[in-house]
Amino acid sequence: MKTILIATLLFCLGAAQPLFSQVSFPSFLEGTWKVDNKEEYEQWDRINEHELKGLSYALKNGQKIVSEYLKLTKIKDKIIYTALVIGQNNGKEVNFELNYRDSTYSFVNEAHDFPNYIRYTRVATNRLHIVVEGKSGKVRSFYATKIVPTPTVANPNYDQELAKKLGADDYGMKSYIFVLLKTGENKTTDKQFINECFKGHMENINLLVKNGQLIVAGPFGKNDNNFRGLFILNNMASIDAAKHILENDPAIKNGLLEASFYPWYGSAALAEYLSQVDKIWKKQH
Repeated sequence: MKTILIATLLFCLGAAQPLFSQVSFPSFLEGTWKVDNKEEYEQWDRINEHELKGLSYALKNGQKIVSEYLKLTKIKDKIIYTALVIGQNNGKEVNFELNYRDSTYSFVNEAHDFPNYIRYTRVATNRLHIVVEGKSGKVRSFYATKIVPTPTVANPNYDQELAKKLGADDYGMKSYIFVLLKTGENKTTDKQFINECFKGHMENINLLVKNGQLIVAGPFGKNDNNFRGLFILNNMASIDAAKHILENDPAIKNGLLEASFYPWYGSAALAEYLSQVDKIWKKQH
């Protein structure tokens, strides 16, 4: 896994157990951090007092290139750091558990290939020392400074309440799960079985829309890659959560369709078109 994060709290290799009564949630990470002498950044947004969501990105030719999605969550007596690196780990999230020691927020996953340790040390109010290290001795150490993003032209149409309702970040964007559906391995020719599966498939789609979890769905035209359709899932905590809500879709469950899952970053206003859907169709599928 590539270097995870600009906010990676200087990490302690010791086995000391965290004393949660003395460890506060690392809310100081909220904001945008820039790696020294590089156009690499990490941005953290507060979801609530026990959760931050973030992303690592680089600026290339003025474009924001996202490399990984991050999450810090307090779950009961644990603080979990979650990273989903684009193009690695088969699209799966990797969790690291906090082991706090000597003013360093150290996140550990001994079973992962690399890194095993992510360490954040706050050396000043707006300054972090970050170490990303593997058990093999491979290490990356760097400093990052909290910055105020360059002001952009004010948006006279900005609606703070709507942005909050939709979960938009400062760019009007949010994270989704993109699902690509391909022809599955089940090659049955039983038409009744196929029809029943796809009837259930459509019923599941309607249920997910009703629950606010599915905002885009539709089929592809004929193509050489066996692509059948796509979903864009909303308000998903993780790819595992997305897999869970689709595991009972009859067409997927019975192998007529195969689903692949990817993190996707798009406009937070995407769901707003749904209020118009029932005004424009004349015939149901």
